Amino acid sequence: MGYVMEEQLVLGIDAGGTHTDAVLLECSGISAGKTLPRARLLAAVKVKTRHENLTASVREVLAALAAEAPKGILSRISRVTLGATLAVNALVQDRVDPVGLILSAGPGLNPGRWRLGEYVCLLSGGLDHRGVEVVPLRTEGLAGILEQWRGDGVSAVACVGKFSPRNAAHEQAMAEAVRAVCDLPITLGHRLSGRLNFPRRVATAFFNAAVERLHNDFLNAVEQALSDVGIQAAVRLLKADGGAVPLSLSRQEPVQSILSGPAASVMGVLALDDGDDALRRCCLLLDMGGTTTDIALFVNGSPVVDRDGMRLKGRRTLVRSLASLSIGVGGDSRLEVTQANGKTCVHVGPLREGPAMAFGGDRATLLDAFNVCNAGDGTDSTAGDIAASTRGMTALASQHGMEPEALARLAVENAFVQVAEAVSQLTAGINARPIYTLAALKAVREAQPESVKLVGGPAGCVANRLSSFLKLPVTTPAHADVANAVGAALTLPTDALELYVDTGRRSLDVPMLDLHERIDKNFGVEAASERARQLLRERLTGANVAEAHVEVTEADVFATLDDHGYGSRDIRVTCQVVPGIAAMLAD
Repeated sequence: MGYVMEEQLVLGIDAGGTHTDAVLLECSGISAGKTLPRARLLAAVKVKTRHENLTASVREVLAALAAEAPKGILSRISRVTLGATLAVNALVQDRVDPVGLILSAGPGLNPGRWRLGEYVCLLSGGLDHRGVEVVPLRTEGLAGILEQWRGDGVSAVACVGKFSPRNAAHEQAMAEAVRAVCDLPITLGHRLSGRLNFPRRVATAFFNAAVERLHNDFLNAVEQALSDVGIQAAVRLLKADGGAVPLSLSRQEPVQSILSGPAASVMGVLALDDGDDALRRCCLLLDMGGTTTDIALFVNGSPVVDRDGMRLKGRRTLVRSLASLSIGVGGDSRLEVTQANGKTCVHVGPLREGPAMAFGGDRATLLDAFNVCNAGDGTDSTAGDIAASTRGMTALASQHGMEPEALARLAVENAFVQVAEAVSQLTAGINARPIYTLAALKAVREAQPESVKLVGGPAGCVANRLSSFLKLPVTTPAHADVANAVGAALTLPTDALELYVDTGRRSLDVPMLDLHERIDKNFGVEAASERARQLLRERLTGANVAEAHVEVTEADVFATLDDHGYGSRDIRVTCQVVPGIAAMLAD
């Protein structure tokens, strides 16, 4: 399979909305055979994420790691892999950058149906399904709209035209019109996927633009902090599909890593698997952090893949991903108390209040509610300063004429109700179509969770109470509080590429590379598959990923008529390096 490495030290860093975690692992003789070797945990640390200074957060976690690990060992690190929930947390809390969306679709379709955000400009112009222009693009008036957007604080632009993967000319013309007026970052839809689905391309480009600044700020902070302590290792970032990609490629497609954090937790559970048979049946993963709870599903020991594309804020994208759902419920979630018809209600999240009072915060959060409940009945463990949690819940309860224990129970119940509803939503969506996993298409008619794996910082404060609520056995693996960092450290590199051939026009196109080649009219699917594999290997080699095992996952041929009425073929090939983990974590 490739992936044979000498003994090495690998570093995993997971930047969450509340904490930044890091683990240092020693791996030897790693290979992607049937039996995975074991990795040894040398050190694991956790520090608070400083959103206003991400570089400082990474420096602090590296300093803490250096203090825990053998002296001088950080200079021997050969690979660094990152996971991050910063982007998904920002989306859940509606705190991403404002985006200007420029759309064109041609006759017969109103692109405004798929608008996103407050700032949308619809342009006249369109192509047919083969990329032939049917209506010239008109950009008159765009300059004035761009000036208005800039004055309103728009900080990025996304340009999307229908059928742009077949011909990028209109999107490129939109970008030129933008550059003539301002220097805002520009996302072009065809560069993110070669698949034909205009509504999903709109969403993919919009979310890519919305998180680009946050994404690059985080990568810049990590690279600077690593350089400051003398770590010169190759650095990768997890993608939504459970694989890792070099930073040079990740910067080109930030949208691919919006669900990096949930993917890291999934890969972490795989790496922390202790042989529990529950994971080999149907098992839920719940990763509760400080800001969000990420939910995923395992079937027959492998995570379920969302073949329809990553869903963000209710909109499908063209990004391959593991099937997961993130909700704004975490240990630091805000508690909103309201009165309705004489009844007190508590709603948890989606906004993060800040640190729980148990850890020095100013207002009570969900973790403080768990502490008060657990201090009273001993169902689960407590965390931090219990007296501070009690003071916070007492102060909040007194504003509404309640006892702190009663208010805490309402908060915990609301959090669990939101988790249960999200679990039902994710499961129903998975069961609505054939169930695919990272391993293969499984012959499973319906997936019904039989157990729960719980990871994340608050796991010890939640497990038993959550088990009673969901009526499912809940277990927390060893090192559950740093599962994401472990998953990041042990995830293998991956990437994917889509190639399209039109023998009638004698053209070969790879939209994500902006590559166009002339071919012979007899060009076939075998040649297309080999060319796709070659291009993906070259892309990975250019990003310092050698010997990756590239597989063709789709190869379709469609009979068509060319411009003169003669028979021709459309060939579509997708190839990828299948995601996986390099080793299991030893006990």
